[in-house]
Amino acid sequence: MESIKKKLPGILTCFIIAVPSWLLGKTFPIIGGPVIAILAGMLITMVWKNKGNAETGIKWTSKIILQTAVVLLGFGMNLGVILQTGKQSLPIIVCTISTSLIIAWILRKVIHVPSNTSILVGVGSSICGGSAIAATAPVIDADDNEVAQAISVIFFFNVLAAIFFPILGKVIGFDTTSGGAFGIFAGTAINDTSSVTAAASTWDSMWNLGSETLNKAVTVKLTRTLAIIPITLGLSAIRAKQAAKDNQKTNGFSLKRAFPMFILYFVIAAIITTICIHMGVSADVFAPLKELSKFLIIMAMAAIGLNSNVIELIKTGGKPIILGASCWAGITVVSLIMQHVMGIW
Repeated sequence: MESIKKKLPGILTCFIIAVPSWLLGKTFPIIGGPVIAILAGMLITMVWKNKGNAETGIKWTSKIILQTAVVLLGFGMNLGVILQTGKQSLPIIVCTISTSLIIAWILRKVIHVPSNTSILVGVGSSICGGSAIAATAPVIDADDNEVAQAISVIFFFNVLAAIFFPILGKVIGFDTTSGGAFGIFAGTAINDTSSVTAAASTWDSMWNLGSETLNKAVTVKLTRTLAIIPITLGLSAIRAKQAAKDNQKTNGFSLKRAFPMFILYFVIAAIITTICIHMGVSADVFAPLKELSKFLIIMAMAAIGLNSNVIELIKTGGKPIILGASCWAGITVVSLIMQHVMGIW
């Protein structure tokens, strides 16, 4: 009880920032609540230097609430539908994810981007933006400045994709009588759900396709989200083995220590959802949990913003932007090439 009282001021602070950010995110979906919350937190912390008794709760929110939000994301997963769609989109997803991670790894060496930042930008670009960053940050012990920087980079290229991809689709000759091809493109080449939704909805509106493109794009996007599982497990194992190498006496590799338990709970949530839907339960039953997950991510981003040093982010922002641009361009090109090779467009 004493621990809860100690954390409460910080948790309430993040909640108070999250509520208007969540509402504004619904009004301006292309920006999204998480970005608004992290920016609000950054602005507030420029004035509010000494957080006093709120500091403990803010740090707790940026870690534990973030992990809880990732677990609840699992309730948005119908594994049956995802696996069915994945048959067509999986080769493209694997290639785009691999491309982004390889580019991030190479540029980390070439232009000396900090390790955690390169991992977060690479994973965020290739999988699902803020959600992937949220899942990966605790695994690699990324600090709040690194998370804030990665989120900011991802946001910038999300907005560009949402605006320009429908134009690009028309220029390069995607089928305008069906939303399938552009839906796969949006779902594999845009990383954040809000921007995927914005681009796909625009394509539907341009060619009067109802919600055909949107449905396809979101399902492909959810398929990509499953890549969180192998990526985080792989990073956990690498980190644990590195710790063992650095300090043999105290840090032997242990699967139990390496395995991020919140990812296991994420998988369990997805399995529960899939079984329930298969038994006839409406997917709408899980809608409140999905919405709660989004809100908790916004709360966590508010906490990360409050813990971030804006001046430092601006000073060190050039290299992460170059990294993000390279990952974004690589994913876009590979997605288009793969669809062309597979005869989708």
